[in-house]
Amino acid sequence: METLPALSGRVAVVTGAARGLGRAIALDLARAGADIGVGLRDPDRDGGLVDEIRALGRRALPLAMDVTDLVASRAALDRAVRELGSLDILVNNAGGSIMGDALDVTEQDFDAVWALNTKSTFFLAQHAARYMRDAAGGSIVNVASQAGLVALPGESSYCISKAAIIHMTKSLAVEWGRYGIRVNAVAPTFIETDGTANALSDPSFLADTVERIAALHRIGTPGEVSAAVTFLASPAASLITGHTLVIDGGWTAR
Repeated sequence: METLPALSGRVAVVTGAARGLGRAIALDLARAGADIGVGLRDPDRDGGLVDEIRALGRRALPLAMDVTDLVASRAALDRAVRELGSLDILVNNAGGSIMGDALDVTEQDFDAVWALNTKSTFFLAQHAARYMRDAAGGSIVNVASQAGLVALPGESSYCISKAAIIHMTKSLAVEWGRYGIRVNAVAPTFIETDGTANALSDPSFLADTVERIAALHRIGTPGEVSAAVTFLASPAASLITGHTLVIDGGWTAR
């Protein structure tokens, strides 16, 4: 008897899916059987992701989702429900940082990081949860960061925004569990993506980072994060909610 993929028949929306972690997450969820709403800041620039998902035999719907535009992003979730039939999984992956010493952070920069990372995560989770409540369940996975647990010099706004996501995950899980909605997060360390390539190209920065990843002493790969997201979104994690899975090679253990 053939075993169906763990997420067969489910619909997932992944924000920030064009590259890096978002791309890996979208592909892993598709391999697990889910149809994917591909959240893209520019829906015309998916780097071939939509075709890759369709080649796996899954439906893929490109969605215009600049997550700082909540009106448009909510409308994108509505479209996913209309055209794909449901919204069972939301992965809040889109995010970013503005570097700078805490003494020099402007109010404008702080607000921009907060809107991109934290405000969008809350309000997209809220919108998705309304659909999930009516469907008697669903799974939300937020992409936080080890930066929400440890201080990274020069990234105070980012660290604060990701720490808020970790606590937000607990708060939403406690409130929405009665509707069958699970809310979890992952907190990755530095991962090999185009977003970290510039920083990791500095030999001294790379050496310091590898040393701080105290147990495994290596940079992570996107697949090591996407596999964890897929697990948390799946029935295998049916009793896990309010949890942040730290994927940091031991950085925060020492």
